[in-house]
Amino acid sequence: MAGPSHLPRDEGLTAAQQQTWLAYMRVHHRLEYEMNHQLLCDSGLSLGDYTVLTALSQRPDGRARLGVLAATIGWERSRLSRHLRRMASRDLIELAACESDGRATDVVLTEVGTRELDAAAPVHAAWVRSAFFPDLDDDRTRQLREALEVAHESLLRTGTLPRPDQT
Repeated sequence: MAGPSHLPRDEGLTAAQQQTWLAYMRVHHRLEYEMNHQLLCDSGLSLGDYTVLTALSQRPDGRARLGVLAATIGWERSRLSRHLRRMASRDLIELAACESDGRATDVVLTEVGTRELDAAAPVHAAWVRSAFFPDLDDDRTRQLREALEVAHESLLRTGTLPRPDQT
């Protein structure tokens, strides 16, 4: 199977790019594991639950179309749909017909979901502060944020998911 035609086929990563990519992947996978472990132990929420609840809580009405939510958190719709059914069975979210398009599905943050997120968030924030930031001063924190924002914008521009702000 041929890859996307817009990608060069014979250019590998430079040594610096490879070292940076491998360092990022080590952090990404370890951080994902550790966050999931912390959230499950301290709140009973999985990292996936927390990701969905946080994204919904950022919306003024706690409601998002399924496709918008998928693009916002960077998940495929099928993965998100399966996860949402499990969350709905625990009353963390509700699946409802979209108010503006009856063919679409909205994901709605419930009172139970709000309470669970409100209880988990301060403990999770304390964990993030102690696990991720203790050796990063303000300048390195700013530099890391700026580098991640640039990388995220590249992914939005070249990726296959729609931009969250265009769904």
